[in-house]
Amino acid sequence: MAGAARRGGPGARAWTLRLLLAAAAVALAGAQVTSETKEVPEHETANIPCSAFKSSWGNPRIEWKFQKGSTLVLFYYGGELTEPYRDRVTFSPTSIQLSVVTREDTGRYICEVVGSGSQIAKSEVNLIVQVPPSTPVAHVPSSATIGSRAVLRCSETEGSPPPTFRWYKDGMVMPSDPKSSPTFRNSSYSLDSATGELVFEPLSAFDSGEYHCEATNNVGPPQKSSAVRMEASEVNVGGIVAAVVVLLMVLGLAAFGIWFAYSRGFFKRKDTGSKKVIYSQPSQRSDGEFKQTSSFLV
Repeated sequence: MAGAARRGGPGARAWTLRLLLAAAAVALAGAQVTSETKEVPEHETANIPCSAFKSSWGNPRIEWKFQKGSTLVLFYYGGELTEPYRDRVTFSPTSIQLSVVTREDTGRYICEVVGSGSQIAKSEVNLIVQVPPSTPVAHVPSSATIGSRAVLRCSETEGSPPPTFRWYKDGMVMPSDPKSSPTFRNSSYSLDSATGELVFEPLSAFDSGEYHCEATNNVGPPQKSSAVRMEASEVNVGGIVAAVVVLLMVLGLAAFGIWFAYSRGFFKRKDTGSKKVIYSQPSQRSDGEFKQTSSFLV
């Protein structure tokens, strides 16, 4: 590793990045951190301030990192931007500017400043690139049994920030608490606006109808799914009994057919028609009394 560092190759650069990240994490553990959130429409320019910068610190060292989920990227250090930010980021000591942001740029931007007198400061900006929701999809069972648990789901994957959801039955919006509405007081359900899950427990005959969901995140107009009908039905006891009777009759006929075939000998092994030959040896007699005694039994 030391040889790689002396040669200045890719291995040395990666090793240097790891050292910088580790050292910064230790140094900034006790630093004061400021945080804010910015929302910018997709395909526009985003200006992200570095609130940690202090002009009184002279010529401090500034580093920028981007965090998305568990991934952390150091994209400005040593006075240089790294790929792929070099061609789309403009740096100044007090801010950075991202040109034509996309939904992939949503994440946390971290500015770390170290002054010449060992002063340390850190600021964070949570950037949300606004994307209107796409048309959601309503996952609704076509039928469900009265008294059982029925789950309806609404899914949408494009919106940023993540949308919230509403459900409609027969064109009427469903309140979060069914008991608060005279229209839905005979129903028993729970509705999660964040996940889009609508759960009936238990399902009642009143819950038959056409359902569709709506996704909104205040970026562009709300989007509605197609309507899907769900039928709440009783358990068909008569049908189940009839099916069991028919099955038993079929099994009985099959058993009778097998017994009849055995009784008529259809499953017995047929004679192959081969002939057996039995030889008998002549007893010891004198030559004068010799008679042919060999016989063939077919």
